[in-house]
Amino acid sequence: MLTPDTRHRDFPALDSMIYLNTAAESIPPLCVGAALQSYWHDKLRGMRGRDLHFQEVEYCREVAARMTGFKTAEVAFCSCSSEAYNLLATALNLQMTDEVIVTDLDFPAGATPWLTASTRPKTHVWQAVQGELRVADLLPLLSARTQLVQVSLVSFYNGHRLAWAPFRDAVRCLAPNALISVDVTQALGRVVLDCQDADCLISSTHKWTLGVHGGCIVAIPERAADRLTTHAGGWFHLRNAFDVDRFQRADRKAGAASFSVGMPNFAAIYALNAALRYVEGVGVEAIAQHADPLLARVHAGLLELGIKPLAPAQPTNPSGIISFQHANTAGIHAALERENIHVMHHAGRIRIAVAGYNTGEEVGRLLEVLAK
Repeated sequence: MLTPDTRHRDFPALDSMIYLNTAAESIPPLCVGAALQSYWHDKLRGMRGRDLHFQEVEYCREVAARMTGFKTAEVAFCSCSSEAYNLLATALNLQMTDEVIVTDLDFPAGATPWLTASTRPKTHVWQAVQGELRVADLLPLLSARTQLVQVSLVSFYNGHRLAWAPFRDAVRCLAPNALISVDVTQALGRVVLDCQDADCLISSTHKWTLGVHGGCIVAIPERAADRLTTHAGGWFHLRNAFDVDRFQRADRKAGAASFSVGMPNFAAIYALNAALRYVEGVGVEAIAQHADPLLARVHAGLLELGIKPLAPAQPTNPSGIISFQHANTAGIHAALERENIHVMHHAGRIRIAVAGYNTGEEVGRLLEVLAK
C-alpha cells in the first residue's frame, strides 16, 4: 500500500487512474475479493457452511476490537450506520424533556434519528464557525438535561477533525448525564483514533477501512452497556430466541451485542475481516505518516491557487479530507474526470480524499490540472 510494488500488487485497479475519492468509496485490496470468494465457497456448503460464517464473525470482531481500541465483547455489527443510529435511538428512548446535541458537520445518518422519533427530544445544533467546531460554542448547549452528544471524529463534509479531549472534557463536566456517540466512518483506517473513551462508536465499512457495503461496526464499552441496549425485536441479539418462553419475553443481550438484531451480513463481514487485517498489517500510523504530508500539500496548493478550503489546516490533528467550493465546481470536476482523476463533486463542493495508496505524483498531477 505504501510502496509502488505493494500498491501494484494489492491495488492493480489504481494503475489506470488517479483515485482521490476514498471518503466516498474505497478501492479494496485484492484480499477483500478473495474473502468474498471464500464466503461464496462456504455458502455453497449450505448449512455446513453456516458454522464457518459465524466463525468469521468472531474473527472479524477480534480485529475490529483491536482497530477501535475496545474489548472483543464490546463490538458487534449492523448492516449500515443508519441502522445503528436508529437502534441507538430505541436504546435511549428519549422524552420531550430530554436534549440531544448534533453538529452541522455530521452525516445525516447520525443527526436525523432524533428528528423523526415519535417522541422528539429537543435537538440543538452545534454550529461550525469557519469550518471548525469550537468547544466554546458547545458550552452554552450543554446542561443536566443533555442525554446525548452526537459527533463525527472527522466530518464527511469538509474533513474537519474534532479536537477530542477538550470536547470530551466539556461534555463530562457540564452534561454529566450525557452519553457521547462518535461516528468514525471518515477516520477508522486513516487516522489514529483518540476517542476510545466514547460511550458509543459507530463506523461504516466501505470507506477508509477498505471493505464493502452492507456492514457497520458498533462498539459500546461495558460501563455504558445497560443504558445502550436496544429495544428492537429480532432474534440474533436475544438470549432466549428459541426457548419455550420466547413469545412471553425477550431476553436481550446488553450493549453492542443488542445491535446485531438479525442474521449478519456474512459477505460484508468476510470482506471487512480481510480489509481490517490488511489495514492493521500496514499500520494506521504508517498510513497517516505517508498520507498526511500529501494532504498538507493539497491544502497548500489550493491556497496558492486562491482557493480557500472549507476547513482550516490542522497540522497537528489532520484528517484525510479537504473540501472546497468554487463558482465553477462542475467545470473543475469535468476537467479532472477527463484526466482520469477521481474526486467527489456534490452540491457545489469538491471533496478530495488522500489515502494510503495515493502518491506524491498523483497529488502533483491533481494540482497541475486544477491550476489550468
